[in-house]
Amino acid sequence: MEYYAGEYDVIVIGAGHAGSEAALACARLGMKTLVTAINLDSIAAMACNPSLGGPAKGNLIREIDALGGEMGVNIDHTMIQIRTLNTKKGPAVRAFRAQADKKKYSDRMKEVLENQENLYIKQTEIVEILTENNKVTGVITNLGARYDCKAVIVATGVYLNGKVVIGEVSYESGPNGLFPAKKLSQCLKNLGFELRRFKTGTPARIDAKSVDFSKMIEQPGDEKMKYFSFMTDNIEIRQNSCYLTYTNEITHKIIRDNIDRSPLYTGGVEGVGPRYCPSIETKIVNFPERESHQIFIEPEGLNTKEMYVQGMSSSLPEDVQIDMLRSVKGLENCEMMRTGYAIDYDCINPKDLKLSLEAKHIDGLFFAGQINGSSGYEEAAAQGLIAGINAVLKLKGKEPLILDRSEAYIGVLIDDLVTKGTEEPYRMMTSRAEYRLILRQDNADLRLTQIGYDIGLVTEERYKRFIQKKQNIEKEIERLKKKTIGANEKVNEFLRKYKSADIKSGISLYDLIKRPEIKYRFLVEIDDEMPELTEEEAEELEIQIKYEGYIKKQLAQVEQFKKLEGKRIPENIDYKNIRGLSSEAIQKLSEIRPVNIGQASRISGVSPADISVLMVYLEQLKRR
Repeated sequence: MEYYAGEYDVIVIGAGHAGSEAALACARLGMKTLVTAINLDSIAAMACNPSLGGPAKGNLIREIDALGGEMGVNIDHTMIQIRTLNTKKGPAVRAFRAQADKKKYSDRMKEVLENQENLYIKQTEIVEILTENNKVTGVITNLGARYDCKAVIVATGVYLNGKVVIGEVSYESGPNGLFPAKKLSQCLKNLGFELRRFKTGTPARIDAKSVDFSKMIEQPGDEKMKYFSFMTDNIEIRQNSCYLTYTNEITHKIIRDNIDRSPLYTGGVEGVGPRYCPSIETKIVNFPERESHQIFIEPEGLNTKEMYVQGMSSSLPEDVQIDMLRSVKGLENCEMMRTGYAIDYDCINPKDLKLSLEAKHIDGLFFAGQINGSSGYEEAAAQGLIAGINAVLKLKGKEPLILDRSEAYIGVLIDDLVTKGTEEPYRMMTSRAEYRLILRQDNADLRLTQIGYDIGLVTEERYKRFIQKKQNIEKEIERLKKKTIGANEKVNEFLRKYKSADIKSGISLYDLIKRPEIKYRFLVEIDDEMPELTEEEAEELEIQIKYEGYIKKQLAQVEQFKKLEGKRIPENIDYKNIRGLSSEAIQKLSEIRPVNIGQASRISGVSPADISVLMVYLEQLKRR
């Protein structure tokens, strides 16, 4: 029996990493917001790995943080280890990766949501999205409650029609034994969405008491603490180590001997899995020449003995999983606490969305996270934040926030999904970004804080701190350009100390820093006017100076990119009327409806010749 239960501005379906960011953004921007979850214990749950960050993904967290999102702050307060990856490589690929206390991470995010003004939380399952004249009007729950609203954000994660598969056994389930969402899939089909089946998986969890860590390589955290949020100053944490071990020929033989029992190869798993995070059985089949694969044993929290077996994701039968685990050095006597599994779930074709993450054919309906075909906590949170912001901007009658590929990894992520689509769970990687030298994790605040402030998500405190940092860097760069040091014995002795060539005439400190071996902090030995910059300010300044030439080249490329992005395509254009376009281009352009020439040029099947024809047509249209 249906009953009227209330009215909200925005309703967010799902409270995982996407739903949490979406709900917080809407509520913080003044909208009366309802966020629902099938189980409130699953809010921001880390259903798979107990970690955040890494190459490209760490950049996403810092961008979320710079825009006023919560993920960076949350991981800083709940991490149990932090490491900086790729320290010997260039700044474009350096990244933080943190191990989380996964229960504390979820609990703290739940607490933040519960204490957020304008935000209401309910444990319920949404089974229907109501529309009228292709416009969202409300939702209905499985218990018959009808909530009216002006916008809906779907962030269902892997719960939508979820099915867990372990060997020959399969059953309807969300992750970690939680209930799946069974009825919303049919509603989305009725609303005209093309649903597809994707798959993800997770490895076993084992009891730390049964692991022999002495046979493994310890992986401690960084000695010096680093933080994801630009607002975190100093949080004392007790860092826990991870441990590295390897599979071997015995492990591989166990898997090969039982491959006929793997649902990935028997057809028990329907969905398409992530290429960049394959199961252990896929690794053994696809890379038969490899003698071993890395396995990381990672703590799931400070108050639990559960350890996550990173690199051994599997849906093999339970008995096979036990055998293969015990074949690994250090795990000979391990006790499995949770069995690894694969999970199939429904998602939409992201090409059905605008760059704002709003559905093309239904007004006020937004999608974020794994429902859009992506994988990963960070990718989900980034989409949730943007969907939340754009739902609010929509209700306020303002233009949506579209971050382009030159502004943020978030822009690359959303543009890839919406413009190119994806045939497998999408994962963010540095190689996907053309302008990664200017999309570094260290400068995310300089790129995006102003945007977050203008929208209203960035607090005054954060904004003041950002302005101060920006001014400190700019002022010091100007000083370094102006200050020249002479070619004297003291200076040359300093240069020889750091294995740098002597100078024969005066040189600016700015040009001196351009030498690879000279660090900014070294200058204190020859420069008595150095200001006290923070470590982050000094790092940013040094990167800007050392990579100035490369950055200028990339900025010139961005300028060309912006010209194409600036050539708008009318919304009502009929591609069938444009003579000279290939039939494939007509079909793809009509389906995706790109907003500008830049987006059109990135659509698979649209050739440079088609783009030339389109540009000529737009020029003629302009003249008319």
